[in-house]
Amino acid sequence: MDEFDLIRRITPKDTYQRSLIMGIGDDASVYQPHSHCEEVVCVDTMVEHVHFRFDFSTPFEVGFKAVAVNVSDIAAMGGTPKYYLVSIAIPPHGDETIVTELYEGMKALADSYHMDLIGGDTVATRSDFVITVTVIGEVSKGKACYRHSAQTGDVVFVTGELGSSAAGLSILMNKAAPSKAVDADFFLKRHKMPQPHIAAGHICSSFPRVTLNDVSDGLASELNEIAEASCVMIEIEADKLPIHPDLQVLRKDWLEWVLFGGEDFVLTGTIPESNWESFESQCQKEGIQVTRIGQVKDDQAASVMLKDNDQQTMLMKKGYNHFKK
Repeated sequence: MDEFDLIRRITPKDTYQRSLIMGIGDDASVYQPHSHCEEVVCVDTMVEHVHFRFDFSTPFEVGFKAVAVNVSDIAAMGGTPKYYLVSIAIPPHGDETIVTELYEGMKALADSYHMDLIGGDTVATRSDFVITVTVIGEVSKGKACYRHSAQTGDVVFVTGELGSSAAGLSILMNKAAPSKAVDADFFLKRHKMPQPHIAAGHICSSFPRVTLNDVSDGLASELNEIAEASCVMIEIEADKLPIHPDLQVLRKDWLEWVLFGGEDFVLTGTIPESNWESFESQCQKEGIQVTRIGQVKDDQAASVMLKDNDQQTMLMKKGYNHFKK
């Protein structure tokens, strides 16, 4: 496979964004940001045998997810994705078919949000695939959703269901054996091809004060980040956590998947009680599942508590961590 031929083949023939001045074809890309917006930039790296395996996922699915995890970060800021760049390190086993399908998967997700591929880098490596995606987006000035604005009395919410991606991974690794009555394909798709919650993020950014995180490392970890940034105590209720009905069939201690499994890429955050009904109504009109799962209780101690019947347990900031066994 020739590097320059690859670049020619992945260079888009058409573009979506009118603000793009120069895309792929020069030393760098140039675009004109809108004056009424602020830029949002994020980057994530996926490493073969750490984040993905080709015996679990097709190259198309890997490429799709590589872009999706970044778009989810844009959603967590209340923004809109516009552009993406891809840096890919290709090992000896990375033949032309695999690489082509990787980019096709990326394009499939990007096209659904009218994102333009505007650059990146292609190199060779001696071991495994390394895929780094950078996404550039925009959010209206002063409307970005941060982690540091939660206050006592706020409603804690989540969009979508929790634990499904962890269930899908367990099925792939033969740690969970679904019966014929369980919709295994649902869980596998939630793990391999997550759908970012951009529309929910847009609704969040329309309110004056919403904290937001996407659930990538696990609900407990994401809420702890909000609690720490806002210096508050958050309490969530076990019986209010939204899950797929089959999750309890797959695993008795399903709460472990819900709290610490990660990679659901739904949104969780807080919103003032006075805005909750309006927020819930707007989500329902757009067909977005949103669930009230708890409340911000105190502005003194940064912590997250799980209320299960009459018991209260502190949830530690644990989930997937690259540097901990």
